Amino acid sequence: MYQVYPRSFASAGGSGEGDLRGIQSRLEYLSELGVTAIWLNPFYPSPMRDSGYDVADYCGVDPKFGTLEDVDALIGAAGRLDIRVIIDIVPNHCSAEHPWFREALADRPGGTARERFVFRDRPNNWESHFGGPAWTQVPDGQWYLHLFDSSQPDFNWRHPDVVAMFERVLRFWLDRGVAAIRIDMANTLFKQAALPDLPPDAVSWPYYHQPEIHELYRSWRAILDSYPADEFPGPRGAVAEIWFNHPEEVLPYLTAQGLPQTFNFRLMRVPWAAGELRSVIDEARDMTRNSTGSMPWVLGNHDVTRLVSRLGVDQNLIRVPTDEWRRGTAHVDVALGTRRARAAALLLLALPGSAYIYQGDELGLPEHFDIPTARREDPTFHRNGGTAIGRDGCRIPMPWSGDAAPFGFTHEPTRTWLPQPNWSALTVETQSAKPDSMLNLYREALSLRHGHPALGDGDLEWLDQGDDVLVFRREPDFLFALNLRDETVSLPPGYRILLASGPVPDGSLPTDTAVWLTS
Repeated sequence: MYQVYPRSFASAGGSGEGDLRGIQSRLEYLSELGVTAIWLNPFYPSPMRDSGYDVADYCGVDPKFGTLEDVDALIGAAGRLDIRVIIDIVPNHCSAEHPWFREALADRPGGTARERFVFRDRPNNWESHFGGPAWTQVPDGQWYLHLFDSSQPDFNWRHPDVVAMFERVLRFWLDRGVAAIRIDMANTLFKQAALPDLPPDAVSWPYYHQPEIHELYRSWRAILDSYPADEFPGPRGAVAEIWFNHPEEVLPYLTAQGLPQTFNFRLMRVPWAAGELRSVIDEARDMTRNSTGSMPWVLGNHDVTRLVSRLGVDQNLIRVPTDEWRRGTAHVDVALGTRRARAAALLLLALPGSAYIYQGDELGLPEHFDIPTARREDPTFHRNGGTAIGRDGCRIPMPWSGDAAPFGFTHEPTRTWLPQPNWSALTVETQSAKPDSMLNLYREALSLRHGHPALGDGDLEWLDQGDDVLVFRREPDFLFALNLRDETVSLPPGYRILLASGPVPDGSLPTDTAVWLTS
C-alpha cells in the first residue's frame, strides 16, 4: 500500500497544491512501482486548519482537490490498473465549520445541538495533542473539548446522531467503490463519561481505548462485510490508526468481528538497533499469531519525521527526544540516513504481512527542516510557539522532474503550498535514470516481493548470527540479513544475492546494509 498525501502528490490544475486529477495522472508511476492500493489523506471540504483533518463535509470534495466526479474517475482509473483506493475517515472530531458545530454554537447551554459534541460548564485538565489546553470557551461561558486544535471539536460518540451519520458516510464511499477506510485516531472516539482530571502520574488515559469502541467497530465490520467479496475491489477493509504502548491495548481490536487491520507503528518508533528492531517484530508476530486481524508494517507517514532524517541522527534522540530534536536543529547525517533507509526498505518488504510506503520515501527524501516560520502551516508548530517544529517538513510537495522548483509537481511556475528544497538530485526523473537509486531499489524489491513465494503472508524463523546482526529465514528458500555492527560480517555460506541495499564486496556484508538471499 502507498500513502498519497493529496495536497503534496501532484497538481494537474496548475496550482501550488495537489489535486485528485494530479493523482490520477501519476497512477502509471504507482503501477510501475508495484503498488496494489493507495491510501488518500482527507480531500473533503475543509478550512485546512489541520491540512484537511478538520472536515466540514464528510461526503464532499474540497474544490481545491476537485469534485466527486474526480473521485469516481480516480477510483475507476486505479481499478483498471488493479490498484485499490483507501480513503481517510476522521471520526474523532470535525471542523468548527461543520454545520452541526455551527448549530451547537447557536444553541443554548444544555441544548440538543450541543449534545453531539462534548460541552461542559468547567474544563478539566486535559491537554491538546497539539499543545495547550484541550478546551475552548464559547461566549455563553461553556467549554467544548478538542483533543487536537480548537478548530476541531470532538464528537460525542454516545449520541445516536453521530453513530448514524458515520454509518451513512461509510456506505456513501463504499458504494462509490472505495476498497477500504483508514480510521484516524481510531482509539480516541469515546471518553470516560465523567471526564475526570488526569492525575500527574497517569499511566492510562480516559480518552484512549474505552470499552465502548469495540461494539462500534463490530458494527462497522458488519457494514464492510455486507459488500460483495467476489467483485472488484473485493472484500472491503479497514485499517486503524492506533498508537499503543502495550500489546494488551491493541489486542481487543484484532478479534474476528473487529477491524481487519491495525497499523503497527512500533517499527517506525524504535531506534536503529538490532535488539529493539527484533523485539517489535516479535511483539507483532505474537499479537497476530492467533488473531484474524493483521498489523501492516509502517516506516513513515505524514505525522513523523522522514525516515532518512530519523536514521541519520544519534539514535538516542529517537529513544529520548530532546528540545534540539523537537525544534529540528539536531545534526542530521543525510548520507548515513540514506544508507540505513535503503536497508530499512528491504527489511520492511521482507517481513510477513502487508506494508505501507509513505510517498517520497521511495525517493529517499529527507525531512525539510528549514521552512520559514511564515510558511509553516501545522497547528502543532503554532500552538507550541515553535518549540516543536511540527509535521510540515515531511509533507513537502513531491519532486517529479526538472532542475528547479516546483520540480514537475505542477507544470506552471507556481509557488507550492509548502516550499521545496533543492531536490533536483532526488526527482523521479533523475532517479529513474540511475540503476542504483533509491527509487530503483524499491522498484526491484517490490517486483521480487510480488513474485517470490516466500514473501507476503507467512512467518519467519530467526537465525542466530551474533549480536547486532538480524537474520531470518522465510520458506521457501529466502534469507534476509541486516548488519548493524560497526564492522563487516560474512554472509551465510551457500546463498546467492537476490537484492542488496548497497555494495556487498567479496561475500562480506558492510555496516547498515541489508540483503535478500536465496540458495
